[in-house]
Amino acid sequence: MKVLQRYFAINITQAVVFVLFAFLGLIAFMDLTSELPSVGKGDYMFQHALLYVALMLPGHVYEVMPVAALIGTIYAMAQFAQSSEFTIMRAASMSTRMAGWMLFKIGIVFVVITFIFGELITPRTAPLAEKVRLSAKGSTLASEFRSGMWTKDNVHAAGQNGTRGAIVGSRFFNARQIRPDGQLIDVRLYEFDNAMRMRALITAKSATFLGNGTWRLQEVSETQFSNSRVLADPGAPVPQGQTIQSTYGQETSAVATRTIASLDLVSEITPKILQVSRRDPERMSANELAVYSRHLAENRQESERFRIAFWKKIVDPLAIFVLMALALPFAYLHTRSGGVSLKIFIGIMIGVGFILINSLFSHLGLLSTWPAFLTAVAPSLLFLLLAIGALRWVERH
Repeated sequence: MKVLQRYFAINITQAVVFVLFAFLGLIAFMDLTSELPSVGKGDYMFQHALLYVALMLPGHVYEVMPVAALIGTIYAMAQFAQSSEFTIMRAASMSTRMAGWMLFKIGIVFVVITFIFGELITPRTAPLAEKVRLSAKGSTLASEFRSGMWTKDNVHAAGQNGTRGAIVGSRFFNARQIRPDGQLIDVRLYEFDNAMRMRALITAKSATFLGNGTWRLQEVSETQFSNSRVLADPGAPVPQGQTIQSTYGQETSAVATRTIASLDLVSEITPKILQVSRRDPERMSANELAVYSRHLAENRQESERFRIAFWKKIVDPLAIFVLMALALPFAYLHTRSGGVSLKIFIGIMIGVGFILINSLFSHLGLLSTWPAFLTAVAPSLLFLLLAIGALRWVERH
């Protein structure tokens, strides 16, 4: 059985690597084609485009590995069936369960490689690729909003261990631009108390992160609204015969403004959170997704999209086992059922179907507020049932 295991591993690995490199070559060509119109803008030259495409390839390895494992395994199984090798293996007392166990052990290697690319390599190369691209163009990171990047964090009581003290309010964080080195340009901070009454407006020309949850603001203008007397509650009933002149929740006549050269600000927001907030969840590691999802939940912001992406990061590499199991029935199909090329075509269609259904469930789960784990695992369960049904059918026929 060790000889068969080694024989399976060699043939399947060779096929999967070949398919993987074919996919990566096609994707790299398409990425390079899309970058060519930007060549010549600023200092962005052809070598920068090549470097950008190369740094984005690890992310594509993570994306196409499940489909490459499916097609490569189908090719190897179809070759075994065409040469009658699989029939001889079965005659030598190899059961379907034994063949499935051998595929499972081979799949472990592909799953580990996928996790390494998804968790260790891609989260480092994707930001570096963006940094190379922007640095060569001489531009900065910009948000999809005209007003820049927005995020939110909590305001903690002063002198209570930085960001771990009691929450006394909330802060809306706005930066018009983010440089590749993490420096913020044209910063505005809007601070509110727990009753959502505005307490401060801080503007700064730039902000640099010093570490330990501290930002240093430069050329700061700070406006404090210190009067907390409530004029009227908009929801309170109005006594008969009386009118309310104003329904604002606070009186803003007590205002103090100062201008200083620099100000150290303690905040839960870090450059990592800012980078994560504008990145594609598919390019983030599970750890980054967990941290950012927790940050959004603590600030009462919508985190469903990132929680779904987190579970997909865990589940999608494990789908390799399911897709390789789905390839096993092709070894039972004789040559009269179709040649190798037909089976590979069917494998490509199955792979495309898996990608489409996986994406469909992600959008449906987000729109229908399905549990994040169920949304991520449902496509794999569906294809697992398909693999079990296919194996039972070929064994009976």
